[in-house]
Amino acid sequence: METRLADWIRDTDAGREADAILRSCVHCGFCNATCPTYQLLGDELDGPRGRIYQIKGVLEGAPATRTTQRHLDRCLTCRACETTCPSGVQYGRLLEIGREVVDARVARPLGERLARALLREGVSRRRLFAFGVGLARRLGPLLPARLRAKLGDRGRTGSAPTTRHARRVILLTSCSQDALLPSIDRAAVRVLDRLGVSAIVEPRAGCCGALSAHLSDPNGARAAARRNVDAWWGHVAAGAEALVMTASGCGVQVKDYGHLLAAEPAYAERAARIAALTRDLSEWLREHGRMPRHDLAAPVTVAFHAPCTLQHGQKLVGVVEPILEGLGARLVPVAGAHLCCGSAGSYSLLQPALASALRDAKLESLTAHAPSVILSANVGCIAHLGAAARIPVRHWIEWVEERLHADGRSG
Repeated sequence: METRLADWIRDTDAGREADAILRSCVHCGFCNATCPTYQLLGDELDGPRGRIYQIKGVLEGAPATRTTQRHLDRCLTCRACETTCPSGVQYGRLLEIGREVVDARVARPLGERLARALLREGVSRRRLFAFGVGLARRLGPLLPARLRAKLGDRGRTGSAPTTRHARRVILLTSCSQDALLPSIDRAAVRVLDRLGVSAIVEPRAGCCGALSAHLSDPNGARAAARRNVDAWWGHVAAGAEALVMTASGCGVQVKDYGHLLAAEPAYAERAARIAALTRDLSEWLREHGRMPRHDLAAPVTVAFHAPCTLQHGQKLVGVVEPILEGLGARLVPVAGAHLCCGSAGSYSLLQPALASALRDAKLESLTAHAPSVILSANVGCIAHLGAAARIPVRHWIEWVEERLHADGRSG
């Protein structure tokens, strides 16, 4: 694609990166075939190719408008288009640049500004978000049904292991996961303990920065990355094997720290090392090959929903499923498994109508073969799907931990 970027962006780091991405696009349109919003709305401007043209126009000097902003807002950032693209166009990065430029030129209505600020600051501050979730659960019936359904049940966390092993990994506790479903990380800690590995939770670490990145706040995303690099570096230097993520949305963000802080001499090397050590929990288990396998008396029919941040962001496809099958899961086929469920971080709150339509379609696919449970790998997907599902929706590591516990009892 030929480009002529405007003077104000051409010679900046963002401009050079955007120019390279735009030039790699051959506008073939394969991306539209796997874009959830294009499939739902049928509008070229609500597909990756149309959004690329809109971003290109703004970077070349065309005026940014409220209409442009709305079309960019409707993107889920699911990155299914990247998986499909034969030219390797880094659409997700181009979208971040485009959103930042457009938001700097187009003032949002006050209500939108307040909602986005509340999400960005409220969710990313773990204690504040936990307090808000606790208060909301107590208010219960007073809340709108859509929001009440997303809160779900906190569930049982169970006990934490007391043994300290020589092998150690760092575990990032997701801001929203820690408040909504703390049982996920506790299950992960117990599974790791069973494998002879201790999980370190560093209290100085905080939000991974994904919300800031997706809400056009790159400075906030970089600040979060710097804080976490500082918090984790001592453990890395002391021999921690990896940073293990149970929330695939956090994983894809932390794996980008090397790129995010590449221009900062004080952090570039350490951030790249942190990114290289980051693993989704399923990825770490695959690499170490330590998961026990057994045949329990009654196999369980399971539908697995692979979050976009796992399959498109981290390019981890077919990694969780063998772990589940090894513990007695009978996996059902899921049509359109590559399509987003509509959660997409803050998307389900900022674009509720589109998110609900995508969720309904996803649940229809997930339940078509009557599974007894839906398993996923990201807290946002679990909360979003669970708000409307008629069967349990859980994190796969919770199911795994229960199966291992049952196997221990039977043995």
